[in-house]
Amino acid sequence: MNNKAILLVEDNPDDEELTLHAFEKNKINNTIVVAHNGVEALDYLFGTGAYAGRDPHDFPLVVLLDLKLPKIDGLEVLRRIRANDETRLLPVVLLTSSNEEEDRLKGYMLGANSYVRKPVDFDEFVRAAGQLGLYWILLNEPPPHCPDCKKR
Repeated sequence: MNNKAILLVEDNPDDEELTLHAFEKNKINNTIVVAHNGVEALDYLFGTGAYAGRDPHDFPLVVLLDLKLPKIDGLEVLRRIRANDETRLLPVVLLTSSNEEEDRLKGYMLGANSYVRKPVDFDEFVRAAGQLGLYWILLNEPPPHCPDCKKR
């Protein structure tokens, strides 16, 4: 499988553990970078803060983004990803327990590629996370590198 990283932005330790277990069970061997709040996610993506010095052009294959996050919520993280020329095309999946229609609408309006509600049942969660990972790693064709995106 592709060895590019997946960025998991999740503040709930149980959901983090379940997602990592689901990826392992489904033989998704990509590096999983976990950010526990919106600030960590943005620092990772833009090579700032704790991730200063990281190549900000080494983008993850996909960002799995929870909505209800401390410091900066998921919708604001998504807004900042889409507002930046370098990251605007980065695949972002909102992976959340929120069933609020307003959250789903705002997520899509801000440019989410997908909105997936976390199943409550453990087996369903493992299956859903595995399918998500396999789709974004094996089936999805990421956007091509765009060296002149800043000029637009």
